Amino acid sequence: MLQFAQSACNLLCRCLGITFVVWFTILFVIITVPAVLEVSLGIHRFYIRTLCRVFEWATLQIELSAKQKNRQFSKPHTKGILSKSKPLSVQENMQELRSSAHSRRSEPQFDMGDVIYFCRKGVESIIDDEVTKSFSAQELESWNLLTRSIRRFPHRGLRLTLLWGLGVLIRYGILLPLRVILAVTGIFLFVILSTSVGFLPNSKFFLGEKVHLMGYRFCVKSLTAFITYHNSENRPKNGSICVANHTTPLDVIILANDRCYSLVGQVHRGLLGLIQRAMVKSSPHIWFERAEVKDRHLVAKRLCDHAADKTKQPILIFPEGTCVNNTSVMMFKKGSFEIGCTIFPVAIKYDFRFGDAYWNSSKFGLVHHLLRIMSSWALVCSVWYLPPMNREEGEDAVQFAKRVKAALAAQAGLADLTWDGGLKRTKVKDAFKEEQQRLYSEILWFKV
Repeated sequence: MLQFAQSACNLLCRCLGITFVVWFTILFVIITVPAVLEVSLGIHRFYIRTLCRVFEWATLQIELSAKQKNRQFSKPHTKGILSKSKPLSVQENMQELRSSAHSRRSEPQFDMGDVIYFCRKGVESIIDDEVTKSFSAQELESWNLLTRSIRRFPHRGLRLTLLWGLGVLIRYGILLPLRVILAVTGIFLFVILSTSVGFLPNSKFFLGEKVHLMGYRFCVKSLTAFITYHNSENRPKNGSICVANHTTPLDVIILANDRCYSLVGQVHRGLLGLIQRAMVKSSPHIWFERAEVKDRHLVAKRLCDHAADKTKQPILIFPEGTCVNNTSVMMFKKGSFEIGCTIFPVAIKYDFRFGDAYWNSSKFGLVHHLLRIMSSWALVCSVWYLPPMNREEGEDAVQFAKRVKAALAAQAGLADLTWDGGLKRTKVKDAFKEEQQRLYSEILWFKV
């Protein structure tokens, strides 16, 4: 009996050893080597194409199930509930309203019909609020076999339910453990190599760039990210500022997978602080202490000094200041546009069929957000490098920021909103209300 137990224990140890060798070989050959050599084996592309076919089949099954139950399969209003015409200014709206009412007066004065305009705008904001809609998860037109979106598609048959169960086993039993192992391995190697490079006297920034690229590509592999880069000739150059729309903290990894950037941020403690200290030893990043962040002049000076050095990597900044759900672009803060250097806009558009990339920080913590992405099917996105832009003569920082934002939103097919992303957590500032009152007072003072 004792010999049998020993034999069984030895067999189990051998099986575990073989399993470890197989996993390590897969990890090294399929993921580590391509990440270091910057090559692709085509596995990601085949995986994404297969998922697209499965999603198309799932949508067809939902529609057939709805027809069998004599129920209509209604798709969500991804473009809004209301059909809105081209936005006009307050003056143009008033002029159109008064013209339709045949209001002709020799002198401007209050008209009871003016109330209709403000009532209509108020009702539109309540029914289809474009600000609140920008901070909620994007609705899908078809089911992607994820549990978090299952409530939106109640018409499911037996085969589709079984396929969903198989998907749960694949995502949580195979993909999630493998991705976590890859992420931990990549972070460990990055911290060790980046710290080691920092002790070298010469060429540490050159080697540091290679280490950073390897670390970022490890993270991209751990997310099963499939990224398509467009217009690479417009890739940001040294001594400049790169601005991009912001959906998730992983935007940094998505962009840095193709080119290293100097990051700007606040000094942290714990694991994140350890990574920051390792990064700055081999690459010229800009970290601020908590007390320094509030000093706008100090921040601007350090950014100017960095951008003026043509040997340093471009600075990566997200001017929105908060994460938006990738359906729109909120107001760009003017700080990064006051420096006076060349701006390289970059547009990022995610495909939400494979997973929700938006970080709703008021609902989920960062670790929860990362686990949601790692337990999704994949992270698929497109990145467009726009031509460099400079401030025109007579153009202030606010106008320059609006021009860059408009070009970025048009390229990615996102809504160009003028609202401040700070409305995610704060109330509307009195300045916005006073601006509408000022515009209406001008209508009353000057003839429409």
